[in-house]
Amino acid sequence: MTVNAALQRARATPTPDPSPQGGGERILRLCGADLSLELSGAIYWPDEGTLIAADLHLEKGSSFAARGVLLPPYDTATTLALLGRVIARYAPRLVIALGDSFHDGGGPARVMPQDRATLAGLQRGRDWVWIAGNHDPDPAQNIGGVFAKSVSLGPLTFRHEPTEGAAEGEIAGHLHPSARVTQRGRSVTRKCFAANDQRMILPAFGAYTGGLNIRDRAFLKVFGALAFTAHLIGERRLYAFAAARCLAG
Repeated sequence: MTVNAALQRARATPTPDPSPQGGGERILRLCGADLSLELSGAIYWPDEGTLIAADLHLEKGSSFAARGVLLPPYDTATTLALLGRVIARYAPRLVIALGDSFHDGGGPARVMPQDRATLAGLQRGRDWVWIAGNHDPDPAQNIGGVFAKSVSLGPLTFRHEPTEGAAEGEIAGHLHPSARVTQRGRSVTRKCFAANDQRMILPAFGAYTGGLNIRDRAFLKVFGALAFTAHLIGERRLYAFAAARCLAG
């Protein structure tokens, strides 16, 4: 199936109302699209029945182990379990994975049978698009879904690496945004969504993924200035801070 066929089929499928379980999400309007920012780090677009997550980095643990750096080999199962809970809440008809879904090109072949079965279960009954990332630029075998460099849907365009300069309606990953703020005399660092009213960069979704401070110059290249908002992911809700108020380092 082609990407266009998957998108058309997804748009023609009715979307059930989300489960009342969960909560804590924040609604953000981007180029006319109302998006639900999830505590998980994913976003849900109700009008299109579409769930978007960035930088799963599946099989990062096995990639490090191959280089002699031992990490607990549970990151893929943990990440898929979290994704499964979000999918159960929204029952999306389309899932878009915004690149670096696997930590390296060999990641799909290293997925354990039980994790492969979990992924197949998450894909059942919905369409799934894998966006090419810098860690996983090429289509992979036996992981389901369809593959694309980028996807445009309504007013929004989904890709892995954000475009430098103006890019209206762009939603990307890659930079793993995080923010550091001081509240009540103590410093807190959290993953965050970085967004203005034109574009957004999603936090990394994967269990073994870190973050890049939004005061890094990489974000200035994207937004042009500190005139954007960091939506920090807390334990029970999201907290919005102007990027200029966030701390460097």
